[in-house]
Amino acid sequence: MRPRERRVTAGKLAQPRRHRPDYALVIISAILMVIGLIVIYAISPGLSASRGVSENYYITKQLIAILLGVVAFGIMAFTPLNFWKRARTPLVAAAAIATLITLITPVSELYPAHRWIVVGGLSFQSVELVKFAMLFVVSAFLIERVRRGELGDTQKTFKPLLIAVVVVGFIVAKLQSDLGSVAVMVAMLATMAFVAGLPLRRIAIFGAIIVAGATLLIVTSDYRRDRFATYMNPERDCQTTGYQACQALIAVGSGGMFGKGLAQSVQAYGYLPEAANDSIFAIYAEKFGFLGVAALLALFVGFFSRLIRIMERAPDDMSRLIIAGILAWLSTQAMINIGAMIGIFPLKGITLPLISYGGTSIIFVAGIIGLAFNISRFTTFTPNTNITEGSPDDYRSNGRRDRRAYYAPLGRR
Repeated sequence: MRPRERRVTAGKLAQPRRHRPDYALVIISAILMVIGLIVIYAISPGLSASRGVSENYYITKQLIAILLGVVAFGIMAFTPLNFWKRARTPLVAAAAIATLITLITPVSELYPAHRWIVVGGLSFQSVELVKFAMLFVVSAFLIERVRRGELGDTQKTFKPLLIAVVVVGFIVAKLQSDLGSVAVMVAMLATMAFVAGLPLRRIAIFGAIIVAGATLLIVTSDYRRDRFATYMNPERDCQTTGYQACQALIAVGSGGMFGKGLAQSVQAYGYLPEAANDSIFAIYAEKFGFLGVAALLALFVGFFSRLIRIMERAPDDMSRLIIAGILAWLSTQAMINIGAMIGIFPLKGITLPLISYGGTSIIFVAGIIGLAFNISRFTTFTPNTNITEGSPDDYRSNGRRDRRAYYAPLGRR
């Protein structure tokens, strides 16, 4: 017997429907956060001894950061989405003010670049707020261009995006010496533009311009040239410029198949720089070995697949672009961090999401996961579409769509 065909009409099923949110995203996030906490707890004595602080210093600060992250998750998860979508101007103003304060904050031995606002014993990295504001500003801009049919227009779309990247890139990469964060923001913008429907040819041109700019930043900076040379051949000088890269490879390789175990780390005792944050993947590999690394990567794949699923089912176009930006933010950051530790990418001062030590990173990552969780509560069906009951495109009785229920393109390529 042929399945019955049902016509989905606009107005009846085209409205956002509330349903059970994506708890799997939260569960995987919590597992990753616990893994990071375990690693930091295990290496805390070594780190504390090297800095002359209390043995519980690092684990205590990480626990506080996680608690603040839970608060950020709750705020983003239960505040109406429209509030954040309308808060673009205040967010941009806050990001600009924070960046300005960061630039005028004197550097120190502990904070050697203009990246942090330091108040007492607390620090805040302003670029995380810039990324957060970018989610809403870029998505709103692209939605407006799609609505007006101007997405492929050079003057009205391509040029403003390029100017914004050049300005932000100059401030973050040149003045704050944070090329890694610029790479993350460029990935966010390109992914959101692609999902919106910007022609691939324009994205390729955009990418070529960014690569040219990055090359210029490298050749005009002594320490970036050294880092790039180290990336090409880390063994050429393992005592100076290649020290961290060599120590990271030693840590990863010494883990073997099963790892040395939680209490057996050697590299955390003053050998591997930034063992708790930028280099934490190498420490993890040393402790848990190849099998542990495979399990960690599987968790990240599961985490990103949940974000893709939420993006496919987003209740509106702007929400879909926001999730695309979150996906690019976290996946690019993870790839850069892990790739640097195994020699695929040059070393960058960038954290591994949910794993690395660092208050600002934990709080903002937890916040955007809360935002994704909030968006996952809603689904909008495609109006005026022929749907065959029982087919893969049919919707379920509880209001959740099947995987291919909603693929309405934002724009035309």
